[in-house]
Amino acid sequence: MNRRSLILSALALGATGFGGATWYATRPTPVAETEAVTLELAEALMRPYSPVLGPKTAPVTIVEFFDPACEACRAFHPIVKDIMAKHGDAVRVVMRYTPFHGEGSETAIRVLEAARMQNMFEPILEALYNEQPNWASHDGIRSDLILNVAVRAGLDEDAALMQMKAPQTQGVLNQDRNDVEAMGVRQTPTFFVNGKPLEPFGETELRRLVAAEVAASKS
Repeated sequence: MNRRSLILSALALGATGFGGATWYATRPTPVAETEAVTLELAEALMRPYSPVLGPKTAPVTIVEFFDPACEACRAFHPIVKDIMAKHGDAVRVVMRYTPFHGEGSETAIRVLEAARMQNMFEPILEALYNEQPNWASHDGIRSDLILNVAVRAGLDEDAALMQMKAPQTQGVLNQDRNDVEAMGVRQTPTFFVNGKPLEPFGETELRRLVAAEVAASKS
């Protein structure tokens, strides 16, 4: 069993039955010194409309390119939350949509955009991840179930139906697709910390890079 399979299997012990997704290969090496993205790419890394988890003024920003139908994203979500809890007000997470699973991913993203407009992004994201095995199984994505999951979690269905089809929602999808391409994102989740790409990928590496940036912000 290779390291990729070992990591995914280990994370699966804490969360059962995810839908299909891609996963980065990782190596048991320390986090290397990496350069932040260029000024030309800085705009593509974050957009003013992007959902933010945590304090907006935090000195350390994790940018996560994610797909709500991605099993690895679901598995990594509690790790990201734990990192935020450990560092308190020092860390925020900016979420970028990456619809790599086709129409089903796009539907989930439209639901999340409706949730963002209703100030319910985080609880609806939690609900979609919790129910992901039901709507994004290995047999395929059940797009018809996604909105139902969100409505049960408190989303206003009538408002959501309009918000999902709104021109600004399509605009967000189009812009995020362009930014995914500009940033060279090929798999999910992909992380940047204060503009620095997480290389190599892994839980330990992410924790170390965030801790290093938090320490640097205090010096």
